Amino acid sequence: MKGRIHSIETLGTVDGPGLRYIIFTQGCLLRCQFCHNPDTWKMTAGKEMTVAEIVEDIKTYQPFFESSNGGVTVSGGEPLIQAEFILELFTELKKLGIHTCIDSSGGCFSRSPRFLNTLDKLMEVTDLILYDLKQIDSEMHKQLTGVSNEHILDMARYLDEKQVPIWVRHVLVPGGSDDDQLLQRLSDFIATLSNVERIDVLPYHKLGVYKWENLGLAYPLENVEPPTEERVKNAEAILNRKITIALSET
Repeated sequence: MKGRIHSIETLGTVDGPGLRYIIFTQGCLLRCQFCHNPDTWKMTAGKEMTVAEIVEDIKTYQPFFESSNGGVTVSGGEPLIQAEFILELFTELKKLGIHTCIDSSGGCFSRSPRFLNTLDKLMEVTDLILYDLKQIDSEMHKQLTGVSNEHILDMARYLDEKQVPIWVRHVLVPGGSDDDQLLQRLSDFIATLSNVERIDVLPYHKLGVYKWENLGLAYPLENVEPPTEERVKNAEAILNRKITIALSET
């Protein structure tokens, strides 16, 4: 089986525990205004690679995984668009004892029998999900990403049902998601999930603006500056409040 791959980063340090081999898949259904990889949007771009090709390359990095409790992360784009390919890849990686992780925004999730059949099998060979919750308000989510968030929140519930560990990720955008009431609503939703191991606030940045320019796209957040350190800490405190309380009670 072949997957459509945008790029590969070896020995990454921010997309899961330890040192990671990160596969960026091609294709995404969302059009996030702050996206730093708009070159991954197009479904037909990228390079076709087989599972065997990727696994052979991954094997050369196994000593680094073993020494750092690292592994392989599949990101994107939206990796679950190619769920069958990732299922075959992760099945081979688990034979090698390699930790597996998916970085997803849930943009293609549905409870259709066909999709769930593959996803259920994939979750059996997935150790961790980095789950992007971009905006709790559905209308604001649509403005920010081009789609509403009902199915994305439903995937969070699905992962809870399956008891797949997740690290929640939330990009803090001034004038958008950086609002205390919205953060509290998001915190309340996260508190309904029993599988959350960690919550990370990712400060909005402009490092990917040059990609928009190279693609001839107008960058919609051109006048938005990154949040202050104070606002980042405020968001971290609100989103982690329920976890902090839970830990203090145990």
